[in-house]
Amino acid sequence: MPLGLQLEQRLQPVLGHTVQGCRFTLHGSTVTARAVGRPATTGARVTGVTGTPCGGRRRLTVSVVWYPERGLERKAPTMSRARVGIVGAGRVGAVLGARLRAAGHDVVAVSARSEASLLRARTLLHGVPVLDPAEVVRRSDLVLLAVPDDSLEQLAAELAPHVHEGQLVLHTSGRHGRAVLASLADRGARTVAFHPAMTFTGSDVDLDRTCVMGLTAADEDRPEVEALALAVGGTPVWVDEADRVVYHAALAHGANHVVTVVNQAMDLLRSIGVADPSAVLEPLLRASVTNTLAYGDAALTGPVARGDARTVEAHLDAIHTAVDDGGEIAATYTALSAATIERALRDARIDEHAAASLRDSLSEGAER
Repeated sequence: MPLGLQLEQRLQPVLGHTVQGCRFTLHGSTVTARAVGRPATTGARVTGVTGTPCGGRRRLTVSVVWYPERGLERKAPTMSRARVGIVGAGRVGAVLGARLRAAGHDVVAVSARSEASLLRARTLLHGVPVLDPAEVVRRSDLVLLAVPDDSLEQLAAELAPHVHEGQLVLHTSGRHGRAVLASLADRGARTVAFHPAMTFTGSDVDLDRTCVMGLTAADEDRPEVEALALAVGGTPVWVDEADRVVYHAALAHGANHVVTVVNQAMDLLRSIGVADPSAVLEPLLRASVTNTLAYGDAALTGPVARGDARTVEAHLDAIHTAVDDGGEIAATYTALSAATIERALRDARIDEHAAASLRDSLSEGAER
């Protein structure tokens, strides 16, 4: 099916319709968005408008970021200045601590164990005393637990004797909701999942980045938690407790695994003498991600989308011999190609005959 026709099917006119919770209007060449079915304290900023000529008509796909509007009858949710303690000055904890301090909160203590964490604490939270986790909790109204997922439950149990009634305790895990902090809730703490959907370097380059904050909190705590998310430059997105693992799996699959795929692609390019593989891949990768986010499966190109089974077979032959870990890269290529075949088939990009030929090529490649 021609790409233009596929886009025609996917992209509906946004003007005068509600899309992503917005009602869109056009004034001259400016597209504006207003919230529909949201609190009067929120609005939307159009961050990307792409016009695509399809069938002789101009259709739009729109990217939206929510933000608190000013000048409305009701004010955006706010939180009074809090004494903040950071448990774990890793890449995430140190950056969020610095953002909370920039937003007017008083960061009173931080815990750090490794040399790298101590350096981040000194750099991003200059002047904040480094204390043991229990003392951090005792000194704080708001505690941010920024530790690995698998150690969170045990840490919560160790800190439980030190929390106080009504204390707000947030963790930055994507996988976990509030249940992992049950030992703290039993002591009267208000527990929150406060996950930034962003990759961090743990340096000052992170301080100006914006991202979605995946939040889970008790209903009565939502306004306060949303205010905190906005204070650190985040866009609040509420995730049900039961959906946390799926939420986190989506982010890990979409962001973490691409690191492996891109590095494997760079290894292959280096094997044939390309001096700067990133320069070759960067424009292609940016276009691919941008198109996929805008158009979904319609953005797919390449041999699977064309049904080129012999090309896929040739790729696997070349990969096996190009680098020392060719078998590992070929296994990745095979698994992703198999998934791509199924998506292309469901999307009517290829027919069942082409899909069968592609599967045969993958099977033959796996036997090498």
